[in-house]
Amino acid sequence: RPWNLSLGAVPADDEHDLWEPSFASPTLSFQQLVITLALLSLTLVLLIVVLVSCARARCWPQCGWHAAHAAVHLDATQYHEVASCETRSSDLAPLAAYPTSGGVGGAGDLDDLWQISTGSGSGLPLLVQRSVARQVTLINIIGQGRFGEVWRGHWRGEPVAVKIFASFDEQSWFREVEIYQTVMLRHENVLGFIAADNKDNGTWTQLWLITEFMELGSLYDFLRRHVVSVQRGLEMCLNIATGLAHLHMDIVGTHGKPAIAHRDLKSKNVLIKQNGICVVGDLGLAVRYDATSNVLDLPETSKVGTKRYLAPEVLNDTLNVQYFEEFKRADIYALGLVIWEIATRSTPTGDNRSCPDYQLPYQSVVGSDPGFEDMRKVVGDQGIRPDCPAFWQLDPVLNSWLRVMKECWYENPSSRSTALRVKKSLGFLNQEVQSKPEIKTKLLA
Repeated sequence: RPWNLSLGAVPADDEHDLWEPSFASPTLSFQQLVITLALLSLTLVLLIVVLVSCARARCWPQCGWHAAHAAVHLDATQYHEVASCETRSSDLAPLAAYPTSGGVGGAGDLDDLWQISTGSGSGLPLLVQRSVARQVTLINIIGQGRFGEVWRGHWRGEPVAVKIFASFDEQSWFREVEIYQTVMLRHENVLGFIAADNKDNGTWTQLWLITEFMELGSLYDFLRRHVVSVQRGLEMCLNIATGLAHLHMDIVGTHGKPAIAHRDLKSKNVLIKQNGICVVGDLGLAVRYDATSNVLDLPETSKVGTKRYLAPEVLNDTLNVQYFEEFKRADIYALGLVIWEIATRSTPTGDNRSCPDYQLPYQSVVGSDPGFEDMRKVVGDQGIRPDCPAFWQLDPVLNSWLRVMKECWYENPSSRSTALRVKKSLGFLNQEVQSKPEIKTKLLA
Protein backbone atom coordinates (compact mmCIF):
# COMPACT_ATOMS: atom_id res chain seq x y z
CA ARG A 1 0.00 0.00 0.00
CA PRO A 2 1.51 3.41 -1.03
CA TRP A 3 2.28 5.95 1.68
CA ASN A 4 2.79 9.65 1.42
CA LEU A 5 5.79 11.08 3.20
CA SER A 6 5.04 14.39 4.91
CA LEU A 7 6.69 16.51 7.52
CA GLY A 8 4.75 16.89 10.72
CA ALA A 9 5.48 19.17 13.64
CA VAL A 10 5.64 16.46 16.28
CA PRO A 11 7.88 16.75 19.35
CA ALA A 12 10.35 13.86 19.51
CA ASP A 13 10.93 13.23 23.16
CA ASP A 14 12.10 14.94 26.23
CA GLU A 15 15.77 14.26 25.59
CA HIS A 16 16.03 15.78 22.07
CA ASP A 17 14.74 19.16 21.10
CA LEU A 18 14.19 18.05 17.45
CA TRP A 19 11.39 17.76 14.96
CA GLU A 20 10.99 14.33 13.33
CA PRO A 21 9.07 13.36 10.20
CA SER A 22 5.87 11.45 10.62
CA PHE A 23 3.98 9.22 8.17
CA ALA A 24 0.55 10.43 7.19
CA SER A 25 -2.18 8.50 5.42
CA PRO A 26 -2.11 8.29 1.58
CA THR A 27 -3.43 11.34 -0.22
CA LEU A 28 -3.60 10.10 -3.92
CA SER A 29 -6.77 8.55 -5.22
CA PHE A 30 -6.66 5.47 -7.46
CA GLN A 31 -7.64 7.55 -10.52
CA GLN A 32 -4.84 10.03 -9.89
CA LEU A 33 -2.36 7.19 -9.56
CA VAL A 34 -3.38 5.68 -12.91
CA ILE A 35 -3.02 9.07 -14.63
CA THR A 36 0.42 9.56 -13.10
CA LEU A 37 1.64 6.17 -14.29
CA ALA A 38 0.27 6.81 -17.79
CA LEU A 39 2.11 10.12 -18.02
CA LEU A 40 5.35 8.48 -16.90
CA SER A 41 4.94 5.74 -19.54
CA LEU A 42 4.27 8.30 -22.29
CA THR A 43 7.34 10.28 -21.28
CA LEU A 44 9.47 7.14 -21.45
CA VAL A 45 8.17 6.27 -24.94
CA LEU A 46 8.85 9.79 -26.22
CA LEU A 47 12.37 9.65 -24.82
CA ILE A 48 13.05 6.36 -26.65
CA VAL A 49 11.71 7.80 -29.93
CA VAL A 50 13.95 10.86 -29.61
CA LEU A 51 17.02 8.72 -28.92
CA VAL A 52 16.36 6.44 -31.90
CA SER A 53 15.76 9.41 -34.21
CA CYS A 54 19.01 11.03 -33.15
CA ALA A 55 20.91 7.81 -33.74
CA ARG A 56 19.47 7.43 -37.26
CA ALA A 57 20.16 11.06 -38.12
CA ARG A 58 23.81 10.58 -37.24
CA CYS A 59 24.25 7.17 -38.88
CA TRP A 60 22.38 7.45 -42.19
CA PRO A 61 24.35 10.17 -43.94
CA GLN A 62 27.65 8.60 -42.97
CA CYS A 63 26.66 5.27 -44.41
CA GLY A 64 25.16 6.83 -47.53
CA TRP A 65 22.87 4.89 -49.80
CA HIS A 66 23.85 1.50 -48.50
CA ALA A 67 23.44 1.89 -44.75
CA ALA A 68 19.74 1.18 -45.06
CA HIS A 69 18.81 -1.47 -47.60
CA ALA A 70 15.29 -0.11 -47.34
CA ALA A 71 16.47 2.80 -49.47
CA VAL A 72 15.15 0.78 -52.41
CA HIS A 73 11.71 2.04 -51.44
CA LEU A 74 12.57 5.73 -51.18
CA ASP A 75 10.91 8.04 -53.65
CA ALA A 76 12.53 11.15 -55.12
CA THR A 77 11.37 13.38 -52.25
CA GLN A 78 12.67 11.03 -49.57
CA TYR A 79 15.94 10.72 -51.52
CA HIS A 80 16.56 14.41 -51.04
CA GLU A 81 15.47 14.30 -47.42
CA VAL A 82 18.34 11.86 -46.93
CA ALA A 83 20.66 14.12 -48.92
CA SER A 84 19.71 17.07 -46.72
CA CYS A 85 20.74 15.29 -43.51
CA GLU A 86 23.96 16.09 -41.70
CA THR A 87 26.97 15.67 -44.02
CA ARG A 88 30.59 15.91 -42.97
CA SER A 89 32.04 19.30 -43.90
CA SER A 90 35.15 17.51 -45.18
CA ASP A 91 33.00 15.94 -47.93
CA LEU A 92 32.20 19.37 -49.34
CA ALA A 93 35.64 20.92 -48.94
CA PRO A 94 37.06 19.79 -52.32
CA LEU A 95 33.89 20.95 -54.08
CA ALA A 96 34.06 24.35 -52.44
CA ALA A 97 37.65 24.72 -53.59
CA TYR A 98 36.62 24.85 -57.26
CA PRO A 99 36.07 28.20 -58.97
CA THR A 100 32.39 29.17 -59.12
CA SER A 101 32.50 30.14 -62.79
CA GLY A 102 33.08 28.19 -65.97
CA GLY A 103 36.23 27.94 -67.95
CA VAL A 104 38.04 25.62 -65.63
CA GLY A 105 38.79 23.25 -68.47
CA GLY A 106 40.75 20.04 -68.50
CA ALA A 107 39.82 16.66 -67.14
CA GLY A 108 41.40 17.35 -63.78
CA ASP A 109 38.27 18.84 -62.21
CA LEU A 110 36.12 15.77 -62.70
CA ASP A 111 39.04 13.55 -61.77
CA ASP A 112 39.41 15.49 -58.54
CA LEU A 113 35.67 15.25 -57.96
CA TRP A 114 35.98 11.47 -57.71
CA GLN A 115 38.21 12.01 -54.69
CA ILE A 116 35.24 13.37 -52.73
CA SER A 117 33.87 9.84 -52.83
CA THR A 118 33.91 7.80 -49.67
CA GLY A 119 36.69 5.71 -51.18
CA SER A 120 34.44 2.70 -51.68
CA GLY A 121 33.92 3.40 -55.37
CA SER A 122 30.20 3.85 -54.81
CA GLY A 123 29.79 7.46 -55.87
CA LEU A 124 29.77 10.83 -54.18
CA PRO A 125 27.97 11.72 -50.94
CA LEU A 126 24.35 12.61 -51.66
CA LEU A 127 24.60 16.26 -50.66
CA VAL A 128 27.63 16.69 -52.94
CA GLN A 129 25.68 15.09 -55.80
CA ARG A 130 22.89 17.60 -55.33
CA SER A 131 25.34 20.50 -55.24
CA VAL A 132 26.97 19.35 -58.47
CA ALA A 133 23.61 18.84 -60.20
CA ARG A 134 22.50 22.37 -59.35
CA GLN A 135 25.58 23.72 -61.18
CA VAL A 136 25.00 21.86 -64.47
CA THR A 137 23.90 23.83 -67.54
CA LEU A 138 22.09 21.95 -70.32
CA ILE A 139 23.43 22.60 -73.84
CA ASN A 140 21.67 20.37 -76.39
CA ILE A 141 19.87 17.04 -76.80
CA ILE A 142 22.11 14.19 -77.95
CA GLY A 143 19.72 11.25 -77.65
CA GLN A 144 16.23 10.02 -76.82
CA GLY A 145 14.84 6.71 -75.61
CA ARG A 146 12.01 5.02 -73.77
CA PHE A 147 13.14 6.67 -70.52
CA GLY A 148 13.29 10.27 -71.80
CA GLU A 149 16.17 12.35 -73.16
CA VAL A 150 19.94 12.60 -72.94
CA TRP A 151 21.49 16.08 -72.97
CA ARG A 152 25.02 17.33 -73.27
CA GLY A 153 25.67 19.66 -70.37
CA HIS A 154 28.47 21.62 -68.74
CA TRP A 155 29.62 21.51 -65.15
CA ARG A 156 32.11 24.30 -64.42
CA GLY A 157 33.45 24.24 -67.95
CA GLU A 158 33.56 20.47 -68.38
CA PRO A 159 31.20 18.36 -70.51
CA VAL A 160 28.83 15.96 -68.78
CA ALA A 161 25.90 13.84 -69.98
CA VAL A 162 22.50 14.37 -68.35
CA LYS A 163 19.92 11.62 -68.66
CA ILE A 164 16.50 13.14 -67.93
CA PHE A 165 13.64 10.89 -66.85
CA ALA A 166 10.00 11.98 -66.83
CA SER A 167 8.44 12.10 -63.36
CA PHE A 168 6.11 9.18 -64.15
CA ASP A 169 9.17 6.97 -64.72
CA GLU A 170 10.56 7.65 -61.26
CA GLN A 171 10.98 3.94 -60.55
CA SER A 172 13.40 3.51 -63.48
CA TRP A 173 15.36 6.60 -62.46
CA PHE A 174 15.72 5.49 -58.87
CA ARG A 175 16.69 1.96 -59.84
CA GLU A 176 19.46 3.10 -62.18
CA VAL A 177 20.80 5.58 -59.62
CA GLU A 178 20.73 2.85 -56.99
CA ILE A 179 22.73 0.46 -59.18
CA TYR A 180 25.32 3.16 -59.96
CA GLN A 181 25.71 3.67 -56.19
CA THR A 182 26.79 0.04 -55.76
CA VAL A 183 30.00 -0.28 -53.77
CA MET A 184 33.13 -0.85 -55.89
CA LEU A 185 31.25 -0.39 -59.17
CA ARG A 186 33.59 2.24 -60.62
CA HIS A 187 35.70 0.86 -63.47
CA GLU A 188 37.36 2.17 -66.62
CA ASN A 189 34.94 0.19 -68.80
CA VAL A 190 31.76 1.06 -66.89
CA LEU A 191 30.12 4.44 -67.46
CA GLY A 192 31.17 6.85 -64.70
CA PHE A 193 28.29 8.07 -62.53
CA ILE A 194 28.57 11.63 -61.19
CA ALA A 195 25.32 12.74 -59.56
CA ALA A 196 21.53 12.46 -59.37
CA ASP A 197 18.92 15.09 -58.57
CA ASN A 198 15.33 16.10 -59.24
CA LYS A 199 14.54 19.41 -60.96
CA ASP A 200 11.28 21.36 -60.86
CA ASN A 201 10.97 23.40 -64.07
CA GLY A 202 7.70 25.00 -62.97
CA THR A 203 5.48 22.63 -64.93
CA TRP A 204 6.66 19.17 -63.93
CA THR A 205 9.49 17.48 -62.09
CA GLN A 206 12.46 16.13 -64.02
CA LEU A 207 14.69 13.39 -62.65
CA TRP A 208 18.34 13.83 -63.58
CA LEU A 209 21.12 11.27 -63.79
CA ILE A 210 24.50 12.86 -64.55
CA THR A 211 27.38 10.81 -65.96
CA GLU A 212 30.64 11.19 -67.84
CA PHE A 213 30.24 12.60 -71.33
CA MET A 214 31.20 10.17 -74.09
CA GLU A 215 32.46 12.26 -77.00
CA LEU A 216 32.11 9.56 -79.67
CA GLY A 217 28.57 8.61 -78.71
CA SER A 218 27.17 5.09 -78.71
CA LEU A 219 28.77 2.09 -80.37
CA TYR A 220 25.64 1.80 -82.53
CA ASP A 221 26.04 5.31 -83.94
CA PHE A 222 29.79 4.89 -84.31
CA LEU A 223 29.55 1.67 -86.33
CA ARG A 224 26.93 3.17 -88.62
CA ARG A 225 29.40 5.89 -89.61
CA HIS A 226 32.79 4.20 -89.30
CA VAL A 227 34.71 1.07 -90.20
CA VAL A 228 37.56 -0.05 -87.94
CA SER A 229 40.62 -2.21 -88.38
CA VAL A 230 40.60 -5.77 -87.09
CA GLN A 231 43.02 -4.80 -84.34
CA ARG A 232 40.87 -1.86 -83.27
CA GLY A 233 37.75 -4.01 -83.42
CA LEU A 234 39.33 -6.58 -81.12
CA GLU A 235 40.28 -3.83 -78.66
CA MET A 236 36.71 -2.53 -78.61
CA CYS A 237 35.35 -6.03 -77.97
CA LEU A 238 37.91 -6.50 -75.20
CA ASN A 239 36.80 -3.23 -73.55
CA ILE A 240 33.17 -4.33 -73.51
CA ALA A 241 33.93 -7.83 -72.24
CA THR A 242 36.12 -6.34 -69.50
CA GLY A 243 33.35 -4.00 -68.37
CA LEU A 244 30.81 -6.82 -68.33
CA ALA A 245 33.22 -9.10 -66.45
CA HIS A 246 33.57 -6.41 -63.78
CA LEU A 247 29.79 -6.16 -63.44
CA HIS A 248 29.41 -9.94 -63.19
CA MET A 249 32.20 -10.31 -60.63
CA ASP A 250 31.38 -10.32 -56.93
CA ILE A 251 33.98 -8.93 -54.52
CA VAL A 252 33.86 -10.32 -51.00
CA GLY A 253 34.93 -8.16 -48.08
CA THR A 254 34.03 -5.18 -45.95
CA HIS A 255 33.70 -3.00 -49.04
CA GLY A 256 32.68 -5.89 -51.26
CA LYS A 257 30.73 -5.60 -54.47
CA PRO A 258 27.67 -7.70 -55.35
CA ALA A 259 27.56 -9.40 -58.74
CA ILE A 260 25.50 -7.45 -61.29
CA ALA A 261 23.81 -8.70 -64.46
CA HIS A 262 23.09 -5.98 -67.01
CA ARG A 263 19.97 -7.43 -68.70
CA ASP A 264 19.95 -4.90 -71.56
CA LEU A 265 23.37 -5.12 -73.18
CA LYS A 266 23.35 -3.85 -76.78
CA SER A 267 25.36 -1.57 -79.05
CA LYS A 268 23.23 1.45 -78.09
CA ASN A 269 24.15 0.92 -74.43
CA VAL A 270 27.89 0.82 -75.12
CA LEU A 271 29.48 4.27 -75.25
CA ILE A 272 32.85 5.39 -76.59
CA LYS A 273 35.25 7.87 -75.01
CA GLN A 274 37.33 10.36 -76.97
CA ASN A 275 40.34 8.05 -76.65
CA GLY A 276 38.36 5.18 -78.19
CA ILE A 277 37.79 3.19 -75.00
CA CYS A 278 34.36 1.55 -74.81
CA VAL A 279 32.27 1.58 -71.62
CA VAL A 280 29.09 -0.23 -70.61
CA GLY A 281 26.22 2.04 -69.58
CA ASP A 282 22.47 2.13 -68.93
CA LEU A 283 22.04 -0.04 -65.84
CA GLY A 284 18.34 0.66 -65.34
CA LEU A 285 17.29 -2.99 -65.73
CA ALA A 286 20.25 -4.52 -63.90
CA VAL A 287 19.86 -7.15 -61.19
CA ARG A 288 22.22 -7.60 -58.23
CA TYR A 289 23.16 -10.69 -56.27
CA ASP A 290 24.89 -10.66 -52.89
CA ALA A 291 26.52 -14.08 -52.49
CA THR A 292 27.28 -13.47 -48.80
CA SER A 293 23.63 -13.00 -47.84
CA ASN A 294 22.25 -15.01 -50.80
CA VAL A 295 19.94 -12.09 -51.68
CA LEU A 296 18.81 -11.56 -55.27
CA ASP A 297 17.83 -7.92 -55.81
CA LEU A 298 15.43 -7.78 -58.75
CA PRO A 299 14.09 -4.44 -60.02
CA GLU A 300 10.43 -3.75 -59.31
CA THR A 301 9.48 -3.53 -62.97
CA SER A 302 7.96 -5.76 -65.62
CA LYS A 303 10.29 -4.38 -68.33
CA VAL A 304 12.69 -6.68 -70.13
CA GLY A 305 15.65 -5.88 -72.34
CA THR A 306 15.62 -5.01 -76.04
CA LYS A 307 13.81 -7.76 -77.99
CA ARG A 308 16.52 -8.15 -80.65
CA TYR A 309 19.15 -8.99 -78.00
CA LEU A 310 17.08 -11.30 -75.79
CA ALA A 311 18.50 -14.78 -75.24
CA PRO A 312 16.48 -17.83 -76.35
CA GLU A 313 15.57 -18.73 -72.76
CA VAL A 314 14.15 -15.25 -72.21
CA LEU A 315 12.15 -15.38 -75.44
CA ASN A 316 10.86 -18.87 -74.57
CA ASP A 317 10.13 -17.84 -70.96
CA THR A 318 12.27 -20.65 -69.56
CA LEU A 319 14.75 -18.48 -67.66
CA ASN A 320 14.74 -19.20 -63.93
CA VAL A 321 14.48 -15.73 -62.38
CA GLN A 322 15.43 -17.08 -58.95
CA TYR A 323 18.86 -18.22 -60.18
CA PHE A 324 21.29 -15.34 -60.73
CA GLU A 325 23.61 -17.29 -63.07
CA GLU A 326 20.76 -17.37 -65.60
CA PHE A 327 20.85 -13.57 -65.92
CA LYS A 328 24.61 -13.59 -66.46
CA ARG A 329 24.29 -16.20 -69.21
CA ALA A 330 21.64 -14.11 -70.94
CA ASP A 331 24.11 -11.19 -70.84
CA ILE A 332 26.73 -13.36 -72.54
CA TYR A 333 24.35 -14.12 -75.40
CA ALA A 334 23.84 -10.37 -75.94
CA LEU A 335 27.61 -9.82 -75.71
CA GLY A 336 28.10 -12.25 -78.58
CA LEU A 337 25.74 -10.19 -80.74
CA VAL A 338 27.57 -6.95 -79.92
CA ILE A 339 30.89 -8.59 -80.82
CA TRP A 340 29.34 -9.68 -84.12
CA GLU A 341 28.30 -6.08 -84.86
CA ILE A 342 31.88 -4.89 -84.38
CA ALA A 343 33.39 -7.75 -86.37
CA THR A 344 31.14 -7.10 -89.38
CA ARG A 345 32.43 -3.51 -89.50
CA SER A 346 36.09 -4.48 -89.19
CA THR A 347 38.51 -4.83 -92.09
CA PRO A 348 42.27 -5.48 -92.19
CA THR A 349 42.94 -1.82 -93.03
CA GLY A 350 39.85 -0.13 -91.63
CA ASP A 351 38.87 0.78 -95.21
CA ASN A 352 35.09 0.93 -95.67
CA ARG A 353 35.32 0.18 -99.40
CA SER A 354 35.64 -3.53 -98.64
CA CYS A 355 33.11 -3.58 -95.80
CA PRO A 356 29.33 -4.12 -96.03
CA ASP A 357 26.91 -1.55 -94.66
CA TYR A 358 26.16 -1.71 -90.96
CA GLN A 359 23.30 -3.97 -89.89
CA LEU A 360 21.78 -4.84 -86.54
CA PRO A 361 21.80 -8.50 -85.52
CA TYR A 362 19.11 -10.47 -87.39
CA GLN A 363 18.13 -7.39 -89.42
CA SER A 364 18.26 -9.39 -92.65
CA VAL A 365 15.71 -11.82 -91.18
CA VAL A 366 13.33 -9.77 -89.01
CA GLY A 367 13.85 -6.23 -90.30
CA SER A 368 14.49 -3.08 -88.31
CA ASP A 369 11.65 -3.30 -85.78
CA PRO A 370 10.86 -6.93 -84.87
CA GLY A 371 8.18 -7.97 -82.41
CA PHE A 372 8.70 -10.27 -79.47
CA GLU A 373 7.03 -13.16 -81.28
CA ASP A 374 9.18 -12.58 -84.38
CA MET A 375 12.35 -12.93 -82.35
CA ARG A 376 11.04 -15.96 -80.48
CA LYS A 377 10.38 -17.84 -83.72
CA VAL A 378 13.72 -16.94 -85.31
CA VAL A 379 16.03 -17.34 -82.31
CA GLY A 380 14.13 -19.80 -80.13
CA ASP A 381 12.22 -22.06 -82.50
CA GLN A 382 14.45 -21.99 -85.60
CA GLY A 383 17.78 -21.54 -83.79
CA ILE A 384 19.01 -18.94 -86.28
CA ARG A 385 22.12 -16.92 -85.44
CA PRO A 386 23.66 -13.90 -87.24
CA ASP A 387 25.29 -14.53 -90.62
CA CYS A 388 29.08 -14.73 -90.65
CA PRO A 389 31.09 -14.30 -93.88
CA ALA A 390 32.66 -17.52 -95.15
CA PHE A 391 36.11 -15.94 -95.47
CA TRP A 392 36.26 -15.48 -91.67
CA GLN A 393 36.91 -19.21 -91.36
CA LEU A 394 39.90 -18.98 -93.71
CA ASP A 395 41.84 -16.51 -91.56
CA PRO A 396 43.21 -17.70 -88.17
CA VAL A 397 42.51 -14.39 -86.41
CA LEU A 398 39.01 -13.93 -87.80
CA ASN A 399 38.23 -17.60 -87.22
CA SER A 400 39.26 -17.28 -83.56
CA TRP A 401 37.10 -14.17 -83.29
CA LEU A 402 34.20 -16.12 -84.78
CA ARG A 403 34.70 -18.93 -82.27
CA VAL A 404 34.44 -16.44 -79.38
CA MET A 405 31.09 -15.23 -80.76
CA LYS A 406 29.69 -18.72 -81.21
CA GLU A 407 30.66 -19.66 -77.65
CA CYS A 408 28.53 -16.73 -76.48
CA TRP A 409 25.29 -17.59 -78.27
CA TYR A 410 24.94 -21.34 -77.70
CA GLU A 411 21.33 -22.49 -77.33
CA ASN A 412 22.11 -24.11 -73.98
CA PRO A 413 22.85 -21.27 -71.50
CA SER A 414 25.16 -23.41 -69.35
CA SER A 415 27.36 -24.10 -72.41
CA ARG A 416 28.12 -20.43 -73.03
CA SER A 417 31.37 -18.76 -72.06
CA THR A 418 31.63 -16.56 -69.00
CA ALA A 419 32.45 -12.87 -69.31
CA LEU A 420 35.86 -13.54 -67.78
CA ARG A 421 36.62 -16.25 -70.35
CA VAL A 422 35.54 -13.99 -73.22
CA LYS A 423 37.78 -11.26 -71.81
CA LYS A 424 40.77 -13.62 -71.62
CA SER A 425 40.19 -15.05 -75.10
CA LEU A 426 39.93 -11.60 -76.69
CA GLY A 427 42.92 -10.36 -74.72
CA PHE A 428 45.06 -13.25 -75.93
CA LEU A 429 43.89 -12.77 -79.52
CA ASN A 430 44.58 -9.04 -79.34
CA GLN A 431 48.10 -9.68 -78.03
CA GLU A 432 48.72 -12.13 -80.86
CA VAL A 433 47.79 -9.51 -83.45
CA GLN A 434 49.93 -6.80 -81.83
CA SER A 435 53.01 -8.90 -81.11
CA LYS A 436 53.40 -10.97 -84.28
CA PRO A 437 54.33 -9.04 -87.43
CA GLU A 438 53.39 -11.96 -89.67
CA ILE A 439 49.78 -11.80 -88.45
CA LYS A 440 49.60 -8.07 -89.10
CA THR A 441 51.08 -8.60 -92.55
CA LYS A 442 48.55 -11.30 -93.37
CA LEU A 443 45.67 -9.14 -92.19
CA LEU A 444 46.85 -6.32 -94.44
CA ALA A 445 47.50 -8.59 -97.43
